[in-house]
Amino acid sequence: MSDMVQATAAPAAARVSDTYRWTQLAIGVAAMVMIANYQYGWTFFVPDIQKKFGWDRASIQWAFTLFVLFETWLVPVEGWFVDKYGPRLVVLIGGILCAIGWAINAQATSLNGYYLGMIIAGIGAGGVYGTCVGNALKWFPDKRGLAAGITAAGFGAGSALTVAPIQAMIKDSGFQTTFLYFGLGQGIIIVLLAFFLLAPKAGQVPAVVANANIIQTRRNYQPTEVLRQPIFWLMYFMFVIVGAGGLMVTANLKPIAVDWKVDSVPVTLMAVTMTAVTFAATIDRVLNGLTRPFFGWISDMIGRENTMFIAFGMEGFGIWMLYLWGHDPVWFVLLSGFVFFAWGEIYSLFPSTCTDTFGAKFATTNAGLLYTAKGTAALLVPIANYMQQSSGHWDNVFIIAAGANILASLLAIAVLKPWRKIVVEKSTATA
Repeated sequence: MSDMVQATAAPAAARVSDTYRWTQLAIGVAAMVMIANYQYGWTFFVPDIQKKFGWDRASIQWAFTLFVLFETWLVPVEGWFVDKYGPRLVVLIGGILCAIGWAINAQATSLNGYYLGMIIAGIGAGGVYGTCVGNALKWFPDKRGLAAGITAAGFGAGSALTVAPIQAMIKDSGFQTTFLYFGLGQGIIIVLLAFFLLAPKAGQVPAVVANANIIQTRRNYQPTEVLRQPIFWLMYFMFVIVGAGGLMVTANLKPIAVDWKVDSVPVTLMAVTMTAVTFAATIDRVLNGLTRPFFGWISDMIGRENTMFIAFGMEGFGIWMLYLWGHDPVWFVLLSGFVFFAWGEIYSLFPSTCTDTFGAKFATTNAGLLYTAKGTAALLVPIANYMQQSSGHWDNVFIIAAGANILASLLAIAVLKPWRKIVVEKSTATA
């Protein structure tokens, strides 16, 4: 009732053009591209950090885990600031923190130094990520899956063009100089983009869609209400088990390639020749980006849960095939690309499903609460390294990751879909 009173008390703004909405989306995508390397570029620094300081790989990878934890677990707090004060300030501060984080990495001589640098970069990247995804969900109630997917694609594919430059700079100038130059450059661009970001006012965007396949509530849940909804925790659990498999591969792509002795083997595909690990990393980032708008667009047509069933099933199959055939360098490139394609869509499907279920008013905060599942999943990344070190192989990691995705696929269609329909029908009736 309070939402309805507020809506009638505040005069609605004039509807904006689609060009204006797409411009806001494009600004968010550009900011997402700039934070991509803070996560996806990390794997290229690990071997050189290990070589210089002699630390074991699992200890170094805790820096990656801390990055993801602070990138995700603080997003609800940052989202609250965005929902209350608008997106500009949070993205501005986020860009500054990203630059500072990698500048600290450039000077670090201890594990704690890298942990600190990645924590600060994680806080900054999380502020940018949560803001841009939340803003997309608010600007496009009529195309939530697509808008969230395009925005998340900036993060997934944003580092593809810099895979070769980062590796070249690490080789020529050292990993510390690379940390400094890329960290500062990306941070400064984020700060500049922040000045152009705006949140929509009431009346500026289309109404919630009415579609037999897309179940959307008319009620706006407060974040405290969302946390009391059991269906939220089902989505959270599914996000964790699907996210963990992808993060394990993301963080360990080069170490896996090294252990399987395919990292430096030249691979030629479509008249392009690169080493297997460089080829895989480039294709992976492109496909990890393309999958987000693709499956987001699919979900706008056939429904979120139906799309999850297809995508998570593909991911489980892809991880299993990578485990079986990945020791061949060509199959390593192709199947790692397939795995990234089937994994990246979680960053469009879960935010759009969350907003469909709990409303758009507090979309940044509520989607941020769900996004913390990525941080929980990141806790499993070092466990994967310890499993590999204790057994001497990656077999158990791949088998568990494949099984988790199959489980999530079945939960989406058998439990989440019917349950969410009941929840939305009840909430819409009470609204």
